[in-house]
Amino acid sequence: MTKKRSFFNQILYYLQRHPLALLSWIWVTLVPFLGSLWVVSNYTFFSEILISGFSSLSLYTLIAALAMGLALIPTTLTSLLTGYWLGWIGFPIMVLAYSLANVIGYLLGHYLNIDFRDFVFRKYPDLELAFEKRMQRIGSLIFFVRISPVIPFAISNFLFASLKIPLKQVLIYGIPGMLPRTLMAFLAGIIASDFLEARENLQEPWQILLVFILLIASIWGIWRNWKLSKA
Repeated sequence: MTKKRSFFNQILYYLQRHPLALLSWIWVTLVPFLGSLWVVSNYTFFSEILISGFSSLSLYTLIAALAMGLALIPTTLTSLLTGYWLGWIGFPIMVLAYSLANVIGYLLGHYLNIDFRDFVFRKYPDLELAFEKRMQRIGSLIFFVRISPVIPFAISNFLFASLKIPLKQVLIYGIPGMLPRTLMAFLAGIIASDFLEARENLQEPWQILLVFILLIASIWGIWRNWKLSKA
């Protein structure tokens, strides 16, 4: 009789059998951080970029969507840059770019981890039953995951896709959940006179307080969702 693997070992076994999935998870974990370092080290280049007119704004929207969707740079840094470069006209552009990035990241996660859910739940039917119960309140769970300042956008995209949570629900509930963090970084960029000041604005007391509030709200929301779904 073969000994049943633990849940963690089961995931490791899945990643061993799916090297592209393993590489993709490493990518969404490390590359946004490296991308942030690259942007910060080349801030003088970005400070000289001028964006105006429909064509350049459309191109910027596409580039921002690809950068976030492919996990090249984090959404917070993208919001900061957008606020600094474009001012308030950039906010709807940022929301549109974020929505497109959602789709890109989700589809990549879906195709790179296409049988993750079936692979894991096949070994743990009780876990699948528990997950299905929580799917009844999946909208609020998505919302509070997106609000969290400590759960990266790219990783949550892959998580939603791997668990086969419908993309429509990820967009409907995820975009409102992302708005507080987006607006926070966006305002930091708007009020800055240069890029370095924009980064420093993220460390203002009101910004730190807002991050703390969002963290507490996300923890409470995820915990409450879990408890209610379990009941």
